[in-house]
Amino acid sequence: TVGRGGSEVSPYTLEPLGIDYPLADVDVLFAAARDAMPAWARATPRERLGVCMEIVDRLYDRIFESAQAVMHTAGQSEPMSYAGSGTNALDRGVEALAYAHAAMSDVPPEATWERRFGSTTIRLRKRYQLVPRGVSVCFVCATFPTWNAYPAMLASLATGNPVIVKPHPTAILPMALAVRTCREVIRAAGFSPDLVTMCLDTMEAPIGKVLVQHPQTAIVDFTGSARFGAWVEANAHPALCYSETSGVNTVVVESVDQLEPVIKSLATTLSLFSAQMCTSPQNIYVPREGIRHAGGRIGADEFGALLAQGIAALAGDPKRAAPIMAALQGPSTVALIDRMAEEGARHGRVLLPSAPYAHPDFPRARTRTPLLVGVEAGAHELYGEERFGPIGFVITTADRDAALHEAAADAKAGGGITAFLYSTDERYVERGVAAYSAAGAQLTCNLTGPMPLNFAAAYSDYHVTGLNPAGNATLTDLAFVASRFRITQSRMPAS
Repeated sequence: TVGRGGSEVSPYTLEPLGIDYPLADVDVLFAAARDAMPAWARATPRERLGVCMEIVDRLYDRIFESAQAVMHTAGQSEPMSYAGSGTNALDRGVEALAYAHAAMSDVPPEATWERRFGSTTIRLRKRYQLVPRGVSVCFVCATFPTWNAYPAMLASLATGNPVIVKPHPTAILPMALAVRTCREVIRAAGFSPDLVTMCLDTMEAPIGKVLVQHPQTAIVDFTGSARFGAWVEANAHPALCYSETSGVNTVVVESVDQLEPVIKSLATTLSLFSAQMCTSPQNIYVPREGIRHAGGRIGADEFGALLAQGIAALAGDPKRAAPIMAALQGPSTVALIDRMAEEGARHGRVLLPSAPYAHPDFPRARTRTPLLVGVEAGAHELYGEERFGPIGFVITTADRDAALHEAAADAKAGGGITAFLYSTDERYVERGVAAYSAAGAQLTCNLTGPMPLNFAAAYSDYHVTGLNPAGNATLTDLAFVASRFRITQSRMPAS
């Protein structure tokens, strides 16, 4: 420890949290991690998995404290902080452990091999060892700190690698609590707590590039902006890099049975956590001839107006808005909304302006309702990249074929994680499945009801494909875990 740092401000009170944390010498952290590694690497996979499951259990015991920390750093609502950043994040962690168990169990401890060479039978005893890669650096994002961090940390630990956690400087507390829990459990299990440490920086003096290019870095898990994520992917070598950055997530509305539930689902999902999630929809494509529904056909302009009304109705009721929209994590999002409103008015028209809403429990909370802009297809300088925050575009295309083509192209070029399609035409739906699969985006079709459209479940939903610029890793599959260790062997004559 070379000092103390920390300047977090609650998005709900706009007051400093008043918590400081140890600042560490980077080289000393890496040395401590390397010193802790040999005993952990000698432990059996079963022993490591047992310690990791105890970490998950202990994190669950402290889930309400963690939820409050997420709420007052990331700006999530209390229900989302508990569910999305609590139970669902821990589910993702357990999922990573299950894949680690599968990957390590696939390698037997030893084997007996024999073969005849001429008249002589050669019989060998072969032994196999799982060797961890080395020190893992885990970059944590500001708006969803635990959801990506837990699986990354646990995947590295289970396979024998120490972890240095690099939290976002505006959202340290959730990961500080998690690191403390990890260290307590690891120490109690008889291993060095320096298997998990934390490395802080500030917005003014970032150290991310130092960590990525440190000679002792063997694994990098990165969640964050597309710009820095691209730099990490290009410069992490020879370290392994697992990334998730941002998504230009699209919606195609071609035809529906009932219009009202579709409008309601889209309005809610566009508002959820003020669209500060990598899975939030942004670009909504509507064919110029309009959308077929049970009552006839609705034009693109009318659809945009109805969607704006649906969002406004939600935003106009603070008691409903608060648990759904929550708060904006940082002031930069406010500035982006205002800039997009100006540019949207130049390129098209503002269907719904953004404004603060009065949070019933936190009158000083940093809040903004969604901005909705209507534009013609082709204004890629406006919507062709992720606009992080409550910003949506209703984009009119020449016809339904153009709508599907443009939406899939957005995902392929801009990095789509999720996509959504509404159509009563089964052949059109199948075309959509094929188009989005080729673009590397996960597709949800014709979903309405109380579940948010972009909810991603552990154990049955793959998050990110690695097939477009949204990231190169998937939560969670074998590829996310299996390369975090390698296999060495020895062989000798068998008696």
